[in-house]
Parts: sequence; C-alpha cells; structure tokens
Amino acid sequence: MSKIAMIFSGQGSQAVGMGQDFYNNSEIAREMFDKAGERIGVDFKELIFEENEKLGQTAFTQPAILLVQMIAYRLFKDKCPDIKAALFLGHSLGEFSALSASGAIDYVDAVELVHKRGSFMQAACEKIEAGMMAIVGLDDESVEKVCADAQAEGKKVWPANYNQDGQLVVAGMKADLASLEQTFKDAGAKRALLLNMSVASHCEILAPAQDPLAEIMSQMVQDSFEAPIISNVTTKPYDTKADAIALLKDQLVKPVKYKQSILAIADDVDMAIEFGNGVVLKGLNRRIAKDLTTLNISDMASLAKVTEEICS
Repeated sequence: MSKIAMIFSGQGSQAVGMGQDFYNNSEIAREMFDKAGERIGVDFKELIFEENEKLGQTAFTQPAILLVQMIAYRLFKDKCPDIKAALFLGHSLGEFSALSASGAIDYVDAVELVHKRGSFMQAACEKIEAGMMAIVGLDDESVEKVCADAQAEGKKVWPANYNQDGQLVVAGMKADLASLEQTFKDAGAKRALLLNMSVASHCEILAPAQDPLAEIMSQMVQDSFEAPIISNVTTKPYDTKADAIALLKDQLVKPVKYKQSILAIADDVDMAIEFGNGVVLKGLNRRIAKDLTTLNISDMASLAKVTEEICS
C-alpha cells in the first residue's frame, strides 16, 4: 500500500465559494458547516459563499479554511476508510488541520481554536502597522542577510515562510519592510512585494499570542495521533500532546519551513494529497520535489477522481 502524506495549506488559500460544491452535494458537509457555525456563532454559508469583508480577517479566515479542509478530509476518509496516512503536514495554519486530521483534536474544537488563534494574532498587531512581504527570485541566505543587517539597525523584520527556492516571505513592521524593498532588489530579488495583510505571522511580534494559544490547546488537544505530524518549526515528526502544544506555540514566532519539510519527507512517502481549496501546495511541491506526486481534493469531482485512483 502507498505511503501517503496528507497535507493542508494555510492562510491565503481562501476564496469566496470554497467548499460550496461539498455543501450542495453532501449532507455530512452541511452538518459540519452547521456544527462549526454554532460553536463560534458564525454563519459559515454567509462567510464563505457571499462576498464580504470578514473572510479576509484573520480570525474568520482561519476557521473557514480549516472547516473546508476538514470536510474534504472527512469525505475522503468515508470513501476510503482503509487508507491510512503515513504522516500529516500543514503550512502554517494548515498544521492545525493536520492536527485535527490526525485525530488529536475534534474538528469543531479546531474551528474554535483557530478562530481564537486568529483573534490573538490580530490583537498582537492591531495597535501597530505590521505586515508581510514576498521576496521572489532571491536565495534564502541573501534574504536572511538583508533581515539580519536590518535588525542590526534596529528594524523589525524576520524571515517567515520558506515556501520554495526563490520564494521567501518576510514579516515585520510595514514601514521597515517597505524601507527594504530596494535593498532586496539590489541584492538580486526580482520582486519585493508588500502583501495585503495586517498581521505579521511567524515572527516575534506575535509573542503575546503564544501563552493564550497554549492554554486553549491544553484543554482541547488529546494524546491520540493516527500518524505523526511534521512540525513547521523543526521539520521533524511529533505525535504527542505536549509536543503539539510546544511546537504550535513556537510556530507563532518562528518561520514556517515548508520547503525544508517537503524535502525531508519526499523520499519517505509515495505521494501527497492536498485537502481543501486550491492547489497551492501541489504547485509548491512540484517545484520543491518534482518526483513527489501530489493529488488534491477541493470539490466533489476531485474527490471522485482521487478516490477512484487510490481506493479502488
């Protein structure tokens, strides 16, 4: 039997209408929408299916993404109950989906958890002008050097997301990021683009969110893992409640090493399946480890295609 990595994308993969095909065609999906909405007092149909400002707000973006991912995963598991994950992996927020898929936290609890995580992140950044910037076409070491030199000058900028070779996202104070745009380009970057974000993820600015997140996780996470999860922080597997709390607390202020994680597992699995809206990770995987086959489940058609391919 194939060794499969079950993977989940992070914030930025959201889109109006995501999950609607699941909702329209699955009683299970409708039930999951309703239960999640009751837990946090949100009409997920209105949040996700209609144009609105809330879907772009971190506290609502995170539970919306996680919910759709958990529906995709649940529908897959119902069709392929004998398929077991060799490991789970998520990108940033996606690591919480991985935690839920592993069986360590119920999906409704996970929806509440990431809703609060998003609120904590917003609160840590609400009185300051924080943000993130995508650096394209520059090697990791050069980006790290620009950040280190800027920190030595008192600027608040840090590497945040190692997505693929030539694509690294940095986080920090918006003014400091903006002041470095030309510096990154002078170092060889093709683009240095400020992202439309009001939160600086995976850097020291989010330190105030760490303890509140850990406290809630201690109440919700169980020592029940179907398979190990690859940590964004260490690129190593973990499968205990204690490690989950420590590593996901740390993840708030440490960079996401997605590229390094995929390279670490590429020889140990036969394929990966991405659950939820879009094909963000599928695209990254193709460029990080071209021999790693990545399938995706984002609607009923892709669900049918994947299940027919691997469950028959």
